[in-house]
Amino acid sequence: MAAKTVSYNNQSYTLAYTLHNSDCADCVVFLHGWGSCKELMERSFGAHFPNYRLLFIDLPGFGGSNNETALCTHDYAEILRLFLAEFALNEQSIIIGHSFGGKIASLLAPRNLVLLASAGIVRPKPLSVSLKIALAKCLRFLGIGALKLRAQDAQGLSESMYATFKNVVNEDFRPIFAALSSKTLLLWGKDDTATPLCSAHEIAALVRDSKLLVFEGDHYFFLKHAHEVAKSIVQYFK
Repeated sequence: MAAKTVSYNNQSYTLAYTLHNSDCADCVVFLHGWGSCKELMERSFGAHFPNYRLLFIDLPGFGGSNNETALCTHDYAEILRLFLAEFALNEQSIIIGHSFGGKIASLLAPRNLVLLASAGIVRPKPLSVSLKIALAKCLRFLGIGALKLRAQDAQGLSESMYATFKNVVNEDFRPIFAALSSKTLLLWGKDDTATPLCSAHEIAALVRDSKLLVFEGDHYFFLKHAHEVAKSIVQYFK
């Protein structure tokens, strides 16, 4: 594992990364999802792109990468843009983003883009969640005390990362997807409940140059279908 430090908005971010096949010219960049790390993507895809340089990155605040400030997805994209500038990506390179990483990848808008079960389509909250949020706001208004209702994805986070989570969780990326000019491959799990298949169809309709492929499985379908997923990606961008 290696690390590089970039400066953004007067803050330093040290990003941990792993590089495979360093002699290859064309590169595949992997951006993991919220609460994950580069090792998950590396275990899945490290052996399946023999003709590509593979760059696995820990996003700020995850794995071996630091973050002490409240960020939004646009901030993540700018930090990654500075970081990737040192790796001389050519036009044949591909950026792959899973879930939250898909939103970052979309903002980077590479020539070749892969969205693995991407976040970005905001769905109405279940009634039970809406009621809990309303109760918490009511208690705060009455001065009764704070009722902490953290989503499962926010459990155990530092204050800066919890603030970041609140910034990014409800971002509507429909305008971003509609403005994309990237050649885009959408890969989805049929039984995904975190980013449901209906979101995939909506993104596919918004992105002009896109194709959607559906696999058996859930939000992490690629763990069981890494070879087929990699093969689909290579064929699509050949």
